[in-house]
Amino acid sequence: MTGTGTESNPFENALKQLRLACDAMGIDNDIYNYLKHPTRTVQVAIPIKMDDGHLEVFEGFRVLHSAARGPGKGGMRYSLAVNMDEVKALAMWMTWKTACVGIPYGGAKGGVRVDPRKLSVAELERLTRRFTANIINVIGPETDIPAPDMNTGPREMGWMMDTYSMQKGHVVHGVVTGKPVEIGGSLGRTQATGHGVAYIANEYAKRQGWNPAECTMVIQGFGNVGQYAALTARDFGYKILAVSDISGGYYKPEGLDVDEIFAYISDPAHRTLEGYENAQKITNEELLALECDILAPCALENQITDANAEKLRCKAMVEGANGPTTPIADEILQKRGIDVVPDILANAGGVTCSYFEWIQDRMALFWDLEQVNKELDKIMLRAFNGVYELVVEKKISYRMAAYFVAVKRVAKAIEMRGIYP
Repeated sequence: MTGTGTESNPFENALKQLRLACDAMGIDNDIYNYLKHPTRTVQVAIPIKMDDGHLEVFEGFRVLHSAARGPGKGGMRYSLAVNMDEVKALAMWMTWKTACVGIPYGGAKGGVRVDPRKLSVAELERLTRRFTANIINVIGPETDIPAPDMNTGPREMGWMMDTYSMQKGHVVHGVVTGKPVEIGGSLGRTQATGHGVAYIANEYAKRQGWNPAECTMVIQGFGNVGQYAALTARDFGYKILAVSDISGGYYKPEGLDVDEIFAYISDPAHRTLEGYENAQKITNEELLALECDILAPCALENQITDANAEKLRCKAMVEGANGPTTPIADEILQKRGIDVVPDILANAGGVTCSYFEWIQDRMALFWDLEQVNKELDKIMLRAFNGVYELVVEKKISYRMAAYFVAVKRVAKAIEMRGIYP
């Protein structure tokens, strides 16, 4: 589902959000001009010998939006939809996300335009290693730290860490996060983003006086984020009415068996929800329009647009994906009285746990899962409370309040550091 005109361009949407926030806050236009430009953009060719011996050349991207508050931080995604504007938007949103939760990072993002399902494991490894080698001078534990994103995971991060370490001549654990635990990864990282989405949704529900046992939730997207959002929300007591993935939506008015559906998609024989029979199959459009208390879009950007915002029947929306709601759709939902808890707050659990991994790598001292989750919940709660206080005090939307917090922190860092030279 996409919008119309420039509304489908994620970078244009990110710039509109920044402009709205700067105007509302009275931010100096010089700061806006500074922030609308990424600090660094890199595009590389990635030539790979395929298993049958022929050569394929893929395009790779890495963008550092801001380093005003610390090294860049952001995922690496493998998708045919990857392009420079998407990566620039995602990097900008990462700047706001890290600032919103108060961790000392800037925003970055990267990716390769490829359909990873069509590559063998050996081809994926060669692709990842060559991409890492091609951007080795712009990433590092003090400058720009990649992490998993769409269609990447601990395996790819392990390959990236190893390639970087081989070039440097010594092991550099902190060059990436989201690694396997055996080579410097953190416990809790895999589930952190989805856990954070459900945690923030529950905090929102508390402020509304809702009882989780009486609340329903619909989750669009059942990748890593959607899966763990569903599991955590279920543990809080929410009834999960529907989920979806690339194969379609799956709806059960009595509530899905989350453990069963998680086991189904985790089975290597399935990998998607195609063929799952213990629910009614519906379209993505039908799923988004289901009546529910909380809708959690956890798939891709540009899912809630001017074309479908009027059809939503949720009481509130908590964004698990990056940029799932276009600015025009945001206005429509606001007029309809539907609160939207934005991505830069709601899905910040992943980057927060990545921060914990980076700390542990630098200390060479690792935490148990209980400590990871305790620290994660503490930071997410502090961030939510700060945003909620602004919502109440200034009578503004959750998105605007989150941007107030984030942009103010980045602008203050720029002001205090000054402009070199």
